[in-house]
Amino acid sequence: MKVHRIDHVGVIVQDLPAAKDFFIELGLEVLGEAEVEGEWVERIIGLTDVKETVVMLGMPDGEATLELVKFHTPSDENGMQPSFSNTLGIRHIAFAVQDIESIVAKLKKKGAELVGEIQNYENAYKLCYIRGPEGIILELAEKIN
Repeated sequence: MKVHRIDHVGVIVQDLPAAKDFFIELGLEVLGEAEVEGEWVERIIGLTDVKETVVMLGMPDGEATLELVKFHTPSDENGMQPSFSNTLGIRHIAFAVQDIESIVAKLKKKGAELVGEIQNYENAYKLCYIRGPEGIILELAEKIN
């Protein structure tokens, strides 16, 4: 028995177009889009009356995949809940980037906001958290020569 790699990370969103545009602006590429429903998916995820739209996004190097999912039914009765960097559960997705300042400026024009600020970590990395649509937190990491 062996685990090969992480296949993808799934993010459930309400505003699929905004989330998709945000990740495209970051540099990901659309690999595919599909409407998903039926007993087969209901049996996998343990919900009934499932109707969802799925967008698969990939990194330009092909190494990682991100799945954005918009559930049309059933809906989340609680809606979006505010979260903080220390809220329990999966909290952020980290991306290795080049030119962190330019990326942050570009994403801020799309409505993203820095959670804290860009910091130099031991002259090895520039790091920051940035919050995008749906409250999604990204960690951006730029390796310093």
